[in-house]
Amino acid sequence: MPSAVERLTVLVPPAGPRRSRDWAAVEQRLGTALPQDYKELVECYGGGVFDETIWLLDPECPDQDCNLLTQAKECAEILADLWQIEPKPPQLLRDDGAEVLPWAYIEGSGAMLYWLRRPGQKPEEWTTLFNEGRGPEWEYHPRSCTSFLLAVLAGEAETIYFPDFPLDEHLFDSNDEIL
Repeated sequence: MPSAVERLTVLVPPAGPRRSRDWAAVEQRLGTALPQDYKELVECYGGGVFDETIWLLDPECPDQDCNLLTQAKECAEILADLWQIEPKPPQLLRDDGAEVLPWAYIEGSGAMLYWLRRPGQKPEEWTTLFNEGRGPEWEYHPRSCTSFLLAVLAGEAETIYFPDFPLDEHLFDSNDEIL
């Protein structure tokens, strides 16, 4: 069976050539390994925006808003401050040692897509959390980042946050072209 990245390339052709990354250096800076599907996704597409809506974070993007390393640090600081004054939602995040790490954001909304990481899990076991950004709502999706992205774009995700999908035609705009 084709991987989620391979299925995604059929639905949304990549904008350019493959882009290699120094994943060992990225993972060292983050302090954690990353899921293989995410690494394949970034190497296939690079950073950029799917259907003018979902911005894929790239650890080598010069724009700090689209840089995985910068966003990981900023989100961790923002959420740590927030969770000092209100409880962590949802219950999944209240488990001892559960953490989030962003992998994408939603255009113009403040919403973020995170990996849900639990102690003892391998990166391939991380699932997806959607946070509306400017409100308290979180939505859990028991899928990898690429599987979730594919489901959203194909209109198969069970979510209230992407009502306009699926689109008749899909596109990916690479950061190489728009930044």
